[in-house]
Amino acid sequence: MKRFAALYNALDATTSTSAKLAALVDYFRAAPARDAAWAVYFLAGGKPRQSVPTRVLRTLAAERAGLSEWLFDEAYQAVGDLAETIAHVMPDALHTSDLGLADWIETRVLILRGLSPEALRIRLGEYWDQLDWGGRFLLTKLIGGGFRVGVSRQLVTRALAEIAGIDHKKIAQRMVGWTDARHMPDAARYLQLVAALDPNVSHLDHDPGLPYPFFLAQPWQQSPDTLGDPANWIAEWKWDGIRGQIVKREGQVWLWSRGEDLLTERFPEIAAMAALLPDGTVLDGEIIAWRAGDDKPLPFAAMQPRITRKTVTRKILDDAPAIFIAYDLLEYEGIDLREQTQCERRARLAELLTQLLTESPGGLLPTSPDIALRISHELPFDNWSALETLQRSSRARGVEGLMLKERSARYGTGRTRSSGLWLKWKVDPYTADAVLIYAQRGHGRRASLYTDFTFAVWDRNPAAPDGQAVLVPFAKAYSGLTDAEMREVDAFVRKTTVEKFGPVRSVTPELVFEIGFEGIQLSPRHKSGIAVRFPRILRWRRDKPASEADTLETLQGLLSEPAES
Repeated sequence: MKRFAALYNALDATTSTSAKLAALVDYFRAAPARDAAWAVYFLAGGKPRQSVPTRVLRTLAAERAGLSEWLFDEAYQAVGDLAETIAHVMPDALHTSDLGLADWIETRVLILRGLSPEALRIRLGEYWDQLDWGGRFLLTKLIGGGFRVGVSRQLVTRALAEIAGIDHKKIAQRMVGWTDARHMPDAARYLQLVAALDPNVSHLDHDPGLPYPFFLAQPWQQSPDTLGDPANWIAEWKWDGIRGQIVKREGQVWLWSRGEDLLTERFPEIAAMAALLPDGTVLDGEIIAWRAGDDKPLPFAAMQPRITRKTVTRKILDDAPAIFIAYDLLEYEGIDLREQTQCERRARLAELLTQLLTESPGGLLPTSPDIALRISHELPFDNWSALETLQRSSRARGVEGLMLKERSARYGTGRTRSSGLWLKWKVDPYTADAVLIYAQRGHGRRASLYTDFTFAVWDRNPAAPDGQAVLVPFAKAYSGLTDAEMREVDAFVRKTTVEKFGPVRSVTPELVFEIGFEGIQLSPRHKSGIAVRFPRILRWRRDKPASEADTLETLQGLLSEPAES
């Protein structure tokens, strides 16, 4: 635990990629295989389940530190992070434990779920007494399910590749499924992960259901004229759904998300259609909600119940019927096709799906409105001007923009340029000028600053005299400001706080910001009656008083924004 806590602090203390890589390499060179296995799990994005409820953690920590709950809460409000607060207020450790990360997780953390408050009081007291500040901070993050670290999965693969002495793309391939909760990290898996290459061993030998590492697109906001000859590019719609891979091997079907969540049971209509695929087939594509007969997909939010509910009911299936739009063929008849060109893979994909659907029961066609497996069609265009016209019509078609793919591109790993380019060319976001009304402290390095904000627009209140307008919250955002602007807003929050609601501060409604967001839809769960997707701060409107911020009526008008011709 000491070694992993030191790594966590080293990664959190720097923004230098080379320094983070060096810290990772040093850790994996020295760590026992069992500990390294769990470290890979957490660093690769594994999400530990919350072992102890936050309320219980706060109560037991206050008691252990000899503080009244109100005083502990005041400390928590000042620090802004529960794990950091607990690490600060605890008395010095009686002695420090040399137990490794794997033993801490397997014999101490995982057994906490479901214990009585009295048993938790004893165990947590013992744990906190055996760790220094860094260890207590990390342990509390792991127990509370709030572990996050500022390192990319790609950087972890580079560190492991350096340890193993093999190409990082091979490590990335072996790491697929590493965070799958069905398989607990152990020494054998880690040693397999960093083993020397053996031409007789496949990464699928231990689990044929694993997908390939996803190839990620680069954002593109420039004029497409700079991309050269249009004939060298393929254009498709950029669908707003869940990126996924269909894997059909050994007579079984697996449906994976890009986040390595197994979704097969949540999308039975897709799984049923995928069962018709020949063995040794892997498709890359997008899961979206689309009703038969509609000319465009449903908003992304329509799929939320299918992702978040433990049981997918008949009503949920009927409300948001899902389809899989395939745009790449990664494996066919057990042969890895990723080194073939984009043009070759697309041609084979079209041939496969056409044959599959025409030979299936009922003679379904790729364009059939009730088919759960479709192909993302290539958009015809003769010049970049014609493509720009198509791109501007994206929002009316229910898509985010365009995907541009080099015809010669191979299927890479992660966000790499070495295999060729995939570019995502999104339409400009929706925007609204909104007033800052609430603020809350951030986390990690931002724990001492008010950086998480709630924004509101004006709405006329029929109950008020003369229909006086009131501010109605509609979005939360925390990104988009410079460090200097963040400190300036933090000072404003401290100076103009009107009320306190736990960690939240309401402020004098004076500051106006331009908020950007990708989508908007009706939502009875929100006070404003609308919900927006991916809100972020675009700029601080210092030129605009709060009285001139946008209205709820303006936002409602975006719900029925007319299509562009």
